Amino acid sequence: MKIFQSIQEFKSDKKTIITIGTFDGVHKGHQKVLSKLINEARECELESLLLTFDVHPRIILEKESEVQLLTTNCEKIKLLEEEGIDNLVIQKFDKQFAELPGRDFVQQVLVEKLNTKKVIIGYDHRFGKNRQCGIEDLILYGEEFGFEVEQISAKEIDEIKISSTRIRNAILEGRIGIANDYLGYHYFFSGVVVKGKQLGRTIGFPTANIQIDSIQKIVPKYGVYVVTGENGGEVYKGMMNIGVRPTVDGQNLSVEVHFFDFDQDVYGKEFKINILEFVREEKKFDSIEELKAQISRDKEFSLNYFETLS
Repeated sequence: MKIFQSIQEFKSDKKTIITIGTFDGVHKGHQKVLSKLINEARECELESLLLTFDVHPRIILEKESEVQLLTTNCEKIKLLEEEGIDNLVIQKFDKQFAELPGRDFVQQVLVEKLNTKKVIIGYDHRFGKNRQCGIEDLILYGEEFGFEVEQISAKEIDEIKISSTRIRNAILEGRIGIANDYLGYHYFFSGVVVKGKQLGRTIGFPTANIQIDSIQKIVPKYGVYVVTGENGGEVYKGMMNIGVRPTVDGQNLSVEVHFFDFDQDVYGKEFKINILEFVREEKKFDSIEELKAQISRDKEFSLNYFETLS
């Protein structure tokens, strides 16, 4: 997959078949659209291309927007690479780009820069200044400039929207199994291991304190989860507590992962944490001894979970 950090960077002598969107999460609904894009590219001897943006457009267009994302740009790139598209164009979405009239967008971007032969797009897609243009306009521009427009059905688009909403809600509610089913992979985040208060060591459960890469990344419901951690090509089994650690009077969000059968210096290293299953909600215990007993039960649950996978 070739990656271009702007429309201006893109260069290809071949005609392209493109789709446009944020594709946050690259979930099963998105994967279906990308599969259609790739298959038609092969059949028509075109290059497949996804035009996406460096930030979610709502962040620029809506002043009070607090967009929470399933994937960071780096994560999205890796997922898209696995899908097998030929070209990924990541355009900076700012007020200047948002002000581009619809016809100018079609002529200057789709035709002159991206060499478009065909566009696969949702029936409800809006583009151009103030989102004035829709699918009917795009079809007319296609006739004028010589490219074809294929609509993704209302049913497929609704499925994508429903999936995205359900995934976000499921993660926020701790229903990680449902989220993973809609995603088609385990929900994950990445982050660097930073020094914490090292309380886990004092009670026999040393943890890696993960600083999540992006503040816009959706944080799962506070509680304990079965996880795996990836670093340097190795995969480690473990369990994670995400929350404020009320038993020790914690106040700030903390993400602590206890890896099983693991004793390495991991400070400063980056881990990808895959969330497999929800264990329990975060709870304030009356004593450290009660906390230790519960963590032991959490570990037993997690180890049993891994046993079911083997």
